[in-house]
Amino acid sequence: MLGLMQEWPLLAHTIIDHAARMHGGREVVSRSVEGPIHRITYDEIRSRSLKLSQRLARDGVVLGDRVATMAWNTWRHLETWYGILGIGAVYHTLNPRLFPEQIAWIMNDAEDRMLFVDLTFVKLAEALAPKVPTLERVVILTDDAHMPETSLAGAVSYEAYIGEVDGDFAWARFDENTAAGMCYTSGTTGDPKGVVYSHRSNTLHALTAIQPDMLDISSKDRFMPVVPLFHANGWSTAFSVPMVGATMVMPGAGMDGKSIYEMLTQERVTITAAVPTVWLMLLQHMEEHGGSLPDLDHVIIGGSACPPAIIRKFQENYDVRVMHAWGMTEMSPLGTICSIKPEYADLEGEEKVALQSKQGHAPYTVEMKISDDDGNELSWDGKTFGRLKVRGPAISSAYYKNRGAEQFDEDGWFDTGDVAHINEYGYMQITDRAKDVIKSGGEWISSIEIENIAVGHPDVAEAAVIGVDHPKWSERPLLIIVLKAGRSATKEDIRDFLDGKIAKWWMPDDIVFADEIPHTATGKIKKTTLRDAYGDYTLPTI
Repeated sequence: MLGLMQEWPLLAHTIIDHAARMHGGREVVSRSVEGPIHRITYDEIRSRSLKLSQRLARDGVVLGDRVATMAWNTWRHLETWYGILGIGAVYHTLNPRLFPEQIAWIMNDAEDRMLFVDLTFVKLAEALAPKVPTLERVVILTDDAHMPETSLAGAVSYEAYIGEVDGDFAWARFDENTAAGMCYTSGTTGDPKGVVYSHRSNTLHALTAIQPDMLDISSKDRFMPVVPLFHANGWSTAFSVPMVGATMVMPGAGMDGKSIYEMLTQERVTITAAVPTVWLMLLQHMEEHGGSLPDLDHVIIGGSACPPAIIRKFQENYDVRVMHAWGMTEMSPLGTICSIKPEYADLEGEEKVALQSKQGHAPYTVEMKISDDDGNELSWDGKTFGRLKVRGPAISSAYYKNRGAEQFDEDGWFDTGDVAHINEYGYMQITDRAKDVIKSGGEWISSIEIENIAVGHPDVAEAAVIGVDHPKWSERPLLIIVLKAGRSATKEDIRDFLDGKIAKWWMPDDIVFADEIPHTATGKIKKTTLRDAYGDYTLPTI
């Protein structure tokens, strides 16, 4: 016997339909790339997205074609997503922080037909275009008044492009499993791998993300996604924020501490989301120049492990709740968020911060387990480390062109490459990437835990830990420190700070001070570069 419910496909562009119908007057506020603050409503976003769909269709873009974007978070970038989705084409977000050779490789692998690009990246697009034979046209996300001189053949301003049609157009209808978007992994080892989202997965993921124990967002909120739309499917914010009808505040290219602070305060933002490096810049700006965050209720922090020092500063200095999140490009991307379950409601002080430093618990639609190297499932006791594996309706079942097939098993589990433990209440904590964990004398040392504690030292701006060869123990930890501007500290100062906070056998064998620590295009510490740089490092003999 089958149910008697309507066939109503979960198509992602129906989200902007809902936003326009139920929250049509709500604003999308952007710091434009040209400079001024720009305001538009969801109803207008929908109308302009329909015009883009109509214009793309006139250019012969059809179901399944890949259309690339390389842009900051603004209203125009949001419109491109919905305009591309509305005809069954596939939005393909490009990360401009990658090396140009990597971007060209990715565009060729995806066979992008068109590129929508912000003014900031026109020169980069000029260098890329000759290397991408499938690329037919480039649209620059501006108006004619700000259109730059460019060698891009046939380039046109976005406003002129959509101005050629009247918007009398209807979205296409197709199967909800149709590809909706593409995002490539950063490719720190080997070539990047393409993740392909479906309309169904994006919609289900957005429904998951808006829950109180996840992003905790409603129509009353003013949400600022600092995380770029080109990073891990934009953390679903292009879908989840319009889905509930929250005001959307887009920071554009202003990613420094001063610019972020201005948007947070001037636009009375209640929720925001970004990686830890962004919040370090904001907090340092506020420490130097003063200020408060009276409207901000909570901040979502993900992308890499959040140091407890950041959690303390937000909560103790500015009365802003921190929700630590974890996910992956392959997971659409949200996998867990560290909201407080009733079992931990009475925690205070350092005990509460210790809990919030975990990556958190999974919502319905995300299954997790940890296993050993032989695939045996391990217990959820909060101590036993294992390889973290996940599955669910918004989690990749394969990479584009079946690359990296070894990460998927016959039961649908995806091996995340992370090492983690899970406690009895389902709180997961990542202890390392499998390739970064330090194996000393047959035991594992968490580089992430040492880094997070070290960065709590008042003179430390950033910290990284890598394993260095050791004749007896196989590997031992080397701690690399970047000091804050104008501050000083010695190795002994750092060791004294770590003493009692980590196991004695975890204590780094040496500490070095560096001017900077390399990062990947997504803001994570680039351990491969550090291992190369310190590959011949000789630890002191104790």
